Amino acid sequence: MDSRLSTGIAGLDDILHGGLAKGFLYLVEGSPGAGKTTLALQFLIAGAKKGEKGLYISLAESEAELRHVADSHGMDLKNIEICKISPPEIAGDAGKQYTVFQPAEVELSDVLETILARVRDINPSRVIIDSMSELRMLARDSLRYRRQVLSLKQFFEGQDCTTLLLDERFKENHETQVQTIAHGVLSMEVLSRSYGITRRRLEVLKIRASSFREGYHDYIIVKGGVLVFPRLVSGEHRGAAVMTENLPSGVKELDSLFNGGVQRGTSTLIAGPTGCGKSTLCTQFVMQAAKRNEKSAIFTFDETRQSFRVRSRGLGMDLDPFLEKDLIHLEQVDPAELSPGEFIHRIRRGVEEKRWRIVVIDSLNGLMNSMSEELALTVQLHELLSYLNQVGVASFMVLAQYGLLGAAMSSPTDVSYLADNVLLLRYFEAMGEVRQAISVVKRRSGPHERSIREMRMSSGKLSIGEPLKNFVGVLSGTPEYRGGQDLL
Repeated sequence: MDSRLSTGIAGLDDILHGGLAKGFLYLVEGSPGAGKTTLALQFLIAGAKKGEKGLYISLAESEAELRHVADSHGMDLKNIEICKISPPEIAGDAGKQYTVFQPAEVELSDVLETILARVRDINPSRVIIDSMSELRMLARDSLRYRRQVLSLKQFFEGQDCTTLLLDERFKENHETQVQTIAHGVLSMEVLSRSYGITRRRLEVLKIRASSFREGYHDYIIVKGGVLVFPRLVSGEHRGAAVMTENLPSGVKELDSLFNGGVQRGTSTLIAGPTGCGKSTLCTQFVMQAAKRNEKSAIFTFDETRQSFRVRSRGLGMDLDPFLEKDLIHLEQVDPAELSPGEFIHRIRRGVEEKRWRIVVIDSLNGLMNSMSEELALTVQLHELLSYLNQVGVASFMVLAQYGLLGAAMSSPTDVSYLADNVLLLRYFEAMGEVRQAISVVKRRSGPHERSIREMRMSSGKLSIGEPLKNFVGVLSGTPEYRGGQDLL
């Protein structure tokens, strides 16, 4: 049974199902700025904390540069040896000074012999070689390069040390020689976006004789090192007992639309034009949960935290007392500064650590703006909703539709099939006023009321009237009034 070595990055260890197998050679490849050096330092520091010797062999960066990187992250390089192989040392002539270093003039075998000599002298448990691109230039042809990498692999396996080879990856010239030789390959990628922060993601391409979580995983580089957000797999959370009780909203007529209320462990999509009360309905459910001492979270993409609080207070829903008690978590999200993987990780951490029972995403339009690929939104959203359902958390999603009345209404994306419940809000014209209508068009867990009711937000409260039985064409925006009914 092989022993696992922690990479020093909790999220990456989770992806690798415990870490890297001891005593093998691994390749970490990525474009410039992907964070390879930072990840490598974290790997060495994780070993140093357990008393293991670490060796960082640099063929490009100076020791001062590496220590500067470590200092910027607050890393302690105690018990870690940094070896910069300089041109005179490689040539084996310490008295000769080079003003211009030409890799092609230096034999690859001399470089490798210097590396092996350092390893023999220090006898480290973990080794970093940065970077393979320097060795590739010295080799001059792929066959010789492959043979030398194979000899490196055999040497390190004989030394019983775990080695990470760092390599630059360029789209126009992607060398796969080391990929085929290495025991495992980790790819780090930097994605450009039209606006906002750069998005980074990694993928484990292979690990021999070991399982791992496949696919792309978002990560960020912060002070302290690399933070990895493992891709959420809802299937890993199946089997938990989920309560099927209803969540009361505090508004009798609203619960009647859902034939008793929204059930725990279901997802609800609230769709409608701007300003029709979608966020208010979500807040109504959250407030009632807080009064029962249940914790909830609201992620707002389109509204500031202050504006959300002031608007809710004007409708008789003062969030401040519950925010102070941490019964409600209200977070303003900037889509330009957030990757989808990090956002999903925040929700998962809140559910597991803070015991959130309701999660509100306000709105999906803002979440879509944080995604560089719209097709990926549906897949990731499906996994998130499935996970929340399986752990008994009720989720509410707000979707702002384009247009205001009737046939002019359209949605930026169709995610209604993902939701267990769909609540539709509409404006309609009646008696010389613009009014609001509410109806439930889908409830997967059972029957629901099929009537259309009027909704009004006034006098510091949310009011829902009786079914609009004497109106025809309410959803079209211009209904025909048949008479005999009083509106709110």
